[in-house]
Amino acid sequence: MSTPTTNVLVFSHRPEIREAIITAIGRRPAPDLARLHYIETGTVADVLSEVDAGHADLVILDGEAQPTGGMGVSRQLKNEIAQCPPVVVAVRRKDDRWLATWSQADAVLVHPLDPLAAAETVAEVLRSQGKPVPA
Repeated sequence: MSTPTTNVLVFSHRPEIREAIITAIGRRPAPDLARLHYIETGTVADVLSEVDAGHADLVILDGEAQPTGGMGVSRQLKNEIAQCPPVVVAVRRKDDRWLATWSQADAVLVHPLDPLAAAETVAEVLRSQGKPVPA
């Protein structure tokens, strides 16, 4: 029997940002959730391809990504994908939270990432989508 996993797409043009996000959240953000399997993408085209194919249960976007930031990508996903998975946007400043609201993101992470807050935010989003795994 295979262990259930949740596919989490992490987008940033910078590998070190993707790594920081993955490290902060960890492989299992809460005991009642499945282990996370990360899909790393460095381009918007890859994000759109993976989400369109249904490969992502959760999408985490770098709000500072270049040339297209995660907030614009979030808004595009929410407006163009019928069964869009939940989206979390990572921003650099707490003051940018309002932009994440504009982007229709389900939640926001703020750099520098606090591992406890990041894991709890992701856990809350997954729980709200009915992703808990029975014990």
